[in-house]
Amino acid sequence: MALQAIQMSVKQRPERGSRAAKRLRDTGSIPGVIYGHGEDVLPVTLPRREVSIHLNKGAHVFELQVDGKQERVLVKDVQYDHLGSEVIHVDFARVSFDERVTVTVPLELKGEPKGAEEGGVLTQVIAALEVECLVLEIPDAIRHNVSDMALDDVLHIKDLKLPPGVKAMQDGELIVATVKEVLEAAPAEVVEAEGAAEPEVIGRKAAEGEEGAEGAAVAAAPAAGGAEKKAPAEKK
Repeated sequence: MALQAIQMSVKQRPERGSRAAKRLRDTGSIPGVIYGHGEDVLPVTLPRREVSIHLNKGAHVFELQVDGKQERVLVKDVQYDHLGSEVIHVDFARVSFDERVTVTVPLELKGEPKGAEEGGVLTQVIAALEVECLVLEIPDAIRHNVSDMALDDVLHIKDLKLPPGVKAMQDGELIVATVKEVLEAAPAEVVEAEGAAEPEVIGRKAAEGEEGAEGAAVAAAPAAGGAEKKAPAEKK
């Protein structure tokens, strides 16, 4: 299904650098850049909340109005804060709507494999797929029904049903998912051997060595006559 480019008005960003970017974020905006198609790099100021909402919905293509000029762009890179929750910077690449691009989209497996009735467990190995397609035909996700997967079946990239015009860029032999039986490990049996030696009691030695051991313990004791106490570490 063809997607619609997100319409958004942004401003050209005159100041650059980490301090300027921090001041920008404090006002509810984030920095971004537009580049490509042989034109100059254009720093822009983006509305953080609006951008975040669209990115969380899987938006890839935007039509940005920059001081009266229209820029058709594709999201190329998104930077998040150290917690991975807040968008702090976005890179856009200029595109034409009739060109093919390479993007990464989520891979969703739907249904319950029939192998589950025999004790099989579905394990998804690849969660995202790199695909090539027209700019306005980027899918929000690749979805595949796994209901026909039996016990010990393996799903490869080449087995996925992709939308018309969409091509997978990864090796077709890569494994996407498996249905395998999970075997529980049998508890180890403890076999008591005949004539097993009596376990040693910690702190006790054989009778003939007790005097020597006690002497060594006395010699090793602190001169104050008790266990050495370490001062608690100073709190910082």
